[in-house]
Amino acid sequence: MTRKLLLIALTLALAIGIQAQETNSEVDASTGATKKEQPAEPRNNNETNRKLEKLIDAASRLHIGGYGEAVMTRNFYSQSFNRYKYPERYKDDKSHGRFDLPHVCLSIGYDFGKGWTFGSEIEFEHGGAGGAVEIEAEEAGEYEAEVEKGGEVNLEQLWINKEFWKGKFNVRMGEIIVPVGYSNAYHEPNNFFTVYRPEGEATIMPNTWHQLGISLWGRLKDWRYEAQFLSGLNSESFTAEDFVHYGATSPYEFKVANNYAAAVRVDNYSVKGLRIGLSGYYGYTFRNTLRTPGTKYEDVTGALGIIALDFTLKRWNWIVRGNIDYAHFSDADAISSYNQANWTHHKYQDGNPHHYTNIGKNAVAYGIEAGYNIFSQIRKLREKDEKMYVFGRFEHYNTMASGTYQSLYKYTKRYRFALGLNYSPIKQITLKGEYSYRFFKKPDNNGLTPDSPMYVQPYNNEPSLSLSVTYQGWFL
Repeated sequence: MTRKLLLIALTLALAIGIQAQETNSEVDASTGATKKEQPAEPRNNNETNRKLEKLIDAASRLHIGGYGEAVMTRNFYSQSFNRYKYPERYKDDKSHGRFDLPHVCLSIGYDFGKGWTFGSEIEFEHGGAGGAVEIEAEEAGEYEAEVEKGGEVNLEQLWINKEFWKGKFNVRMGEIIVPVGYSNAYHEPNNFFTVYRPEGEATIMPNTWHQLGISLWGRLKDWRYEAQFLSGLNSESFTAEDFVHYGATSPYEFKVANNYAAAVRVDNYSVKGLRIGLSGYYGYTFRNTLRTPGTKYEDVTGALGIIALDFTLKRWNWIVRGNIDYAHFSDADAISSYNQANWTHHKYQDGNPHHYTNIGKNAVAYGIEAGYNIFSQIRKLREKDEKMYVFGRFEHYNTMASGTYQSLYKYTKRYRFALGLNYSPIKQITLKGEYSYRFFKKPDNNGLTPDSPMYVQPYNNEPSLSLSVTYQGWFL
């Protein structure tokens, strides 16, 4: 309906514009006033209609949309970066609040015809990024570059797609979403109940994962498939606390592609209301940088394999979603050793973009959430198509599930549950509220007392309250 109204408005505006052009005005050169209006030469009505039809057709091929989230959170735990190293020091810290714009995305697409389409998505994370040049009066009028605010701006999608056989087979080329794991394939805010994206997958993998590459995809009856050829990740950007999360980014004006990788995804819709998806990734990650590691690491590849299973059930006024992800990283010890050597050498070097931390051999994440639409039991609200989901979520993830350095990073083994509400007055808008409780398994001290030098202090649990408003949809 909105698209039809916009096209009607466009038609009227164009018609008025064309009509205005069909009169000539003679202007007094000294005053600029109109002296006299004379009819223009008769315009060919067929030509006018053709121009109108062409412009209306072009507008009908344009698609503009997006999604966004605005969040307010109160965290009832310490925000010190040392809270896991010395938990006993920070157990009584005061709460702290945050306002955030996690994701604000603008999507623009166009249908060129004959099966050729264009798609793009630019994302402003946490309010975007800003900088400015200022003249400092306190420093003799010197020019200084100032960071006005944090955040990031990412071009998450920019691709050309060619469709064959009515969508059964497509070729997509450019910056594309890597659909490994539920949270990458379905990253928009109405695809999860929590205020922020599912924490486990968003930690152990890039999120939203996007890279330059080529994708072959399509839909065959109850099956959707996708296979991708991509540039590999960069192991120098892997970390102990986030595993391969930062591996898809590049500090350069281009993405290094010394190594290549493949990603696949298959979704099945055979059962009414149920979608089951299986996805995977494999590629080498070492040497995917401008730095040459030397002959000592000749046999090191840093092969990364990921397999993920997820599902969504929407039926009987319930929505249930679940995921399980497992990742294996070969040569973890060798690359950790390489990272430590580079950290020692480059730790005082300005502008060094890499982390150089130890890395786990395996990472794991799993979670499940379920919500029931209580408005489905109220006839007036049901007729208005308003929805109110009461939901719960539980998840576990560990970025250092195994490996030589596992004992140094026990706080990476985390559990989390959340309870809350999702209210949608209309399809495109959702208001979310949740109580979240992140907690850690207590260490086994084998009877040791807190005054023992071998005693391991338990980590402090991390509760929080969050509210958000989200939107998602196509505007045109």
